[in-house]
Amino acid sequence: MVGIRSFGGYIPKTRLARDEIAKAWGSGSMGGEKAVCNHDEDSLTMAVEAGINCIEGIDPKTVDGVYFASTTPPYKEKQSSTLIATVLDLGRETITADFTDSLKAGTTALRAAMDAVKSGSAKNVVVATADARPAEPESMFEQTFGDGAAALLISDQDVIATIEETYSIADEIVGLYRRDSDNYVRQFSTKFDSQFGYSANMVEAVSGLLKKSGAQPGDITRACLYAPDPRSLLGVAKALKLDAKTQLQDPLFLGVGDTGTPLSLMMLVNALEKSRAGDTILVASYGDGSDAMLFKVTDNIETISPRRGIDAYLNSKMPIGNYEKYVRYRNLMQKDKGTPFSSATLLWRERKQNLSLYGVKCGNCGQAQYPMNRVCLKCGKRDKMEELKMARKGKVFTFTLDYLASGPELPVPRTVIDLEEGGRIFLQMTDCDPQSVKIDTQVELTFRKIHEGGGFKNYYWKSRPAMG
Repeated sequence: MVGIRSFGGYIPKTRLARDEIAKAWGSGSMGGEKAVCNHDEDSLTMAVEAGINCIEGIDPKTVDGVYFASTTPPYKEKQSSTLIATVLDLGRETITADFTDSLKAGTTALRAAMDAVKSGSAKNVVVATADARPAEPESMFEQTFGDGAAALLISDQDVIATIEETYSIADEIVGLYRRDSDNYVRQFSTKFDSQFGYSANMVEAVSGLLKKSGAQPGDITRACLYAPDPRSLLGVAKALKLDAKTQLQDPLFLGVGDTGTPLSLMMLVNALEKSRAGDTILVASYGDGSDAMLFKVTDNIETISPRRGIDAYLNSKMPIGNYEKYVRYRNLMQKDKGTPFSSATLLWRERKQNLSLYGVKCGNCGQAQYPMNRVCLKCGKRDKMEELKMARKGKVFTFTLDYLASGPELPVPRTVIDLEEGGRIFLQMTDCDPQSVKIDTQVELTFRKIHEGGGFKNYYWKSRPAMG
């Protein structure tokens, strides 16, 4: 039976109170806070984080597909899924595909993964979805939009939730959109899109799913329904005869915001964290139509290994103190700055070291080291090295605070990390209070943006304080 074998989620640690946005523009606040990408994050790095969580405890070489869904991929003509597969250390024969241009791209990718596994063309496919949608300053979207990611491993073995039924509709309507020439998301009319787009499509898709499956509204344990705001969600729930208090999954509005493409799947991940065998979970997305899906939780939910889902990231946060810092994070205030140098040749040649995070281990004395090297730093033997997958956890050996670096926040902590399974690595630290960094601080490695140079984007690893 085809279904979900594993799951992972991600929410940026940095949060912005909506009161701060309102204060900046002298407007009303919707209350709560929203999750905001740190200055070194984007949809790709968030998808990597969710993907790492998703395949925790699973041999990456057994994963034969990565589907990435986002309306904000870092490239318009270059696959992001291939980069994600490389960072996750999957095999060279991995099937990769990007799904974009619609807020239901995540569920569309999920359906494609289901079909691939059902047909036998793949056995294990990671569906990673993330968004960091651009909201125009002083607009309603600046308060409602949030950033986040979710990942699901679709398989026909050891599934924790089987896919019982699916139902999809396509609808050509100008609701939310962003043209190639637009910097920000636009909307023709909020009322028009809500009534004839969102509400109509969601009710039609879910009603069609229930009729096709023979299920009744009362059979649903948790309903993970995409919603641009709480009021719209309650309207759809009422039309579908779902109990808002007992059946609706938390839409994450107060603490995260409308994350767009990944929202319904983030809600699904959150529901799976609390599910028991026999639960029925409804998932529905919206965007140029709607996808609706029905899942049945299996006994395997009791045996899945512990992992970070949505709850862990909800409880790990670092407030952005003011709107001005948010402006710097989002690069809304353009500044003249030098262009860093990058070499596409070097990036290609060192992709296993820099992206998949491989070092070497001396075959003579067993010393682990990073980066890859032909000569052992300990015993001096040459060409005795074996490839070694480096650990993503460790502790600070030493550090310095760099006040001369460029960037939205100073000082920048520069850390030397002793990795858990051997080896030492020099990394910039992120998601932290620079003044709280200390020797022996427990850290974990996270994949982040470094800069844009040579006309393309550069990614690498950074350290951050361990979440526990």
